[in-house]
Formats: sequence, C-alpha cells, structure tokens
Amino acid sequence: MNYAQLPWRWVLMAQLILVACGCAVGPTYVRPTVETPTDFKEWKGWKTAEPKDTLPRDKWWEVYADEDLNALMEKVDVSNQNIKQAEAQYRAARAAVGSARAAYFPAVSAGANVARATSGTSVVTATGPTSGSGGSTTTSTTSTSTASGVSNVYAPSLDASWELDIWGKLRRMTENATENMKANAADLAAARLSAQTELAQDYFQLRITDEVKRVYETNVEGLQKSLKIAQNQYSVGVASQSDVAQAKTLLKSTQAAAIDLQIQRAQLEHAIAVLIGKAASDFALTPAALSTKVPDIPLAQPSELLERRPDIAASERLVAAANANVGVAKAAYYPSLTLSAQLGYENSSLSNLFSLANRFWSVGPSLAETLFDGGARRALTDQAIANYDANVATYRQTVLAAFQDTEDNLVALRVLADEVDVQDEATKAADESEAIALFQYKSGIVSYLNVVVAQSTALANERASFTLRGRQLASSVALIKSLGGGWTQAAAVDDALVTH
Repeated sequence: MNYAQLPWRWVLMAQLILVACGCAVGPTYVRPTVETPTDFKEWKGWKTAEPKDTLPRDKWWEVYADEDLNALMEKVDVSNQNIKQAEAQYRAARAAVGSARAAYFPAVSAGANVARATSGTSVVTATGPTSGSGGSTTTSTTSTSTASGVSNVYAPSLDASWELDIWGKLRRMTENATENMKANAADLAAARLSAQTELAQDYFQLRITDEVKRVYETNVEGLQKSLKIAQNQYSVGVASQSDVAQAKTLLKSTQAAAIDLQIQRAQLEHAIAVLIGKAASDFALTPAALSTKVPDIPLAQPSELLERRPDIAASERLVAAANANVGVAKAAYYPSLTLSAQLGYENSSLSNLFSLANRFWSVGPSLAETLFDGGARRALTDQAIANYDANVATYRQTVLAAFQDTEDNLVALRVLADEVDVQDEATKAADESEAIALFQYKSGIVSYLNVVVAQSTALANERASFTLRGRQLASSVALIKSLGGGWTQAAAVDDALVTH
C-alpha cells in the first residue's frame, strides 16, 4: 500500500494515536514515604545479620534443630486450610491479570443468522387496440400486480472489535490486577508464616508442659518419701499428727496440679492438629524432653524490615493497585476509540451461499465520548483518590506496627535472658533450702511447716524456670515472624511473576 495516497486526515489520526498510546493518564506510582528509624531501640546485645547467617528461606524453623518440629512443619504447607484459602485467592488474582491483559487484543466472534422474510412487488404491462392519429387504431392496456412470497435468509458472519488503549485505561487496569496479584502473593506468604509461627509456639509450649509435668512427677515421688518420713516420725512420737496432715496436703495438691496439666497439653495437641490439617481425634504427639535452646537470630537493619515482612509488602502493593485505579477513573474523561470489522455472506439459498456475489463486509473506527453523566466520573475519581489515601494510611500503620512488634520481641528476649539467669540461681537456692529443711526436720530442729514451705518454694521456682524458657522460645519465634521469617519481597515477586 502506498501510504502517500492515504487522506491526510487518516495519516494525522494515526500519528496522534501512536503518540497518545505512549502515555497513560493518572499519577505515576511512587512508594509512600515512611519514617524509618536508623537503629532499633533494643539493638543492644544483637549483631547485624550477614549474608552467611541469614535465616533459611521458607525453612526458618530449622534454626531450632528439632526433628519433631521439622516433621510437623512439612505438613503445614500442604494441609493447613487457611493457607489453602490464601493460595486459592492468589490463583484467582493471577487469573485476573490474564483477564486484564486479554483486553489488549482484538475480540473476534462468529455468528450465523437464519430468518424467514417476505419479498417482491412486480409490475406487468400488456398492449391492446386504441384509437390514434391518422385514423390508425392500436390497442394498449397496462395493469399492475403484486407478487409476494416468504423465503429463508442465511447470513453467517465474522465480527471483530478492538478498543485502542489511547489513554492507558487498559494498561492501568492491568497494572491494578498485577499489583493485586503481588499483594495476594504476599498475603499467601503471610498466611503461611502465621501458621508456621503459631505451630512452633504451640509445639514449644507443649514441650514445656511435658517438662513441667515431669517436674511435678519427680516432686510427687519426693513428697511421697517426705510423707513416709512424717508418718514414721509420728509413729515413734517424735512428730505430731499435723505434720502428717501437712505432708499429705502438699502431696495431694501437687498430684492435682500434675493432673490439671493434662487439659493444657491436650488443648495444645488439638491446636497443632488443626494447624497441620488433621482432626484432633486423629492426632497425638508422644511426650518428650525439650532439648531446644533459644537460637541466635540475625537482626537486619530497620530499613530492611520493609522488604522482609510479607504483610508490609502486601499493604504497599495495595497502594500501588489503588494508584492504578486513579488512572482508570481519570481515563473515563477521554473518548474511547474502537476499530470494528465485519465479514459475512447472505443469501436465501444454502447451495451457493459462500459465493462472491453474496459476500458483504464493513470496517471502520468508532469514537465515543460521554458529554454529560451527572457527575458520575468525578465521583468515581474522588472515590479512587480516597481509596488510595486510605491504603497509604494502612501501609504506614502496618509499618509502624511492624517496628513495634520487633521492638517488643527484642526487649522481651533481652529481659527474659537476664531473668532466666536469675531464676536459675533462685531455683538452685530453693533446692538447697529444701534439702536443708528436710535434714533439720529429721534431726528434730525445725517443724514440718519449714519443710512444706521449702518444698513448695522449690517446686514453684522449678516450674518458673521452665515457664521462662517457654516464654523465651515463644518470643524468639515471634521475633522471627516480626522479621519476616526467611521471606523477602524481591524473591516473592520473582516467584509470582514466574508462576504467572
């Protein structure tokens, strides 16, 4: 085709379309600014993470070196229903991106129309004798008749339409769907991390319960021996009956406390069953000693927290999606240009339907612009801007909460470490006091009340030691969660784009 022969109006329109298609209306997205501290307030005693000691991606729990925990974690990702729900939502968001991108291409449809229609009006002329000039005679008669009938009309056709993305509306819609997909990918990571950390905390609490139960059982054995001593002392007239009663009271109350632990352990076991997608009735975890210690957790700079927490990433991606929606709303102010074409055949007979004589076609542009809408476009634009502002506020609040979570768990671990050291000393002193009181009672120096007090104190301190260790482990898991586990935003976005 010789483009020089095209009408100048068409050439000018084509040039304007090419120029306009290079831009998109609406604001260009810029990540909202947030106030990021230089250092964590509770940084004291922590070392900065280095590439060699970062948490394992997707398997951060391996830092605890607990085989039972590792085995349970492998079941969370494939069986937890909350994760399955988040994964399905991510797949839906990914499909929405494909739907939005499909609008870039022409839509082609085929159809076939069959109809019955009336046709035909004809004029019939006859001649007869009439008188003419010169004495000649001719005959001429004209009559009109109408012939009508009903026939079938067959009309298969192929239609195509293509909306040109002059103002970037389709690009903004695709951008919105893409950012929502990334937000859903981060939501999936957040749901997975939440289930994993909840499982770890429940598991450690269950193991602490096992340890406390073992402490009670050991103390019960000791209290049974103390009761036997009191009974022997009473039988020889050295001790009073109240000594026997006190020894028996402490024994039974300790046995009752040990029995009560069965409720807590069973409920923790049930919670773990749900997290790994099993019915509580079909799951059991054999009691075992707790050998896990609080690991050294690498601490990143505060600014890196924005890239390491999936909830922050999801919130920020929703801001980007809302920004794209502003562009979609603004594009409604501009006219839309659609190219359409139709090709088909039409005839009353099927035998020669697809001949050139029966072919019809049409092609041409269609330009549409809304002249008055009662303020609907302005309202939609204001709504999109307000939604963007709301998402920005949510993002900034999420960042603030993330720094709070991290600081809370840092201070908890720092203080608990000091508290555990002091509590261990208190437990050791209480054990020594118990041994001394029992020896003095056997020697007749003190009453059995001193023994009861010493034994109760020793038991309480030993239980406190394990409780603090449980709090330490729970806080370490919470700190890992507040740091984003082994997740990073860049890796998650790459995964989302690869899977799409």
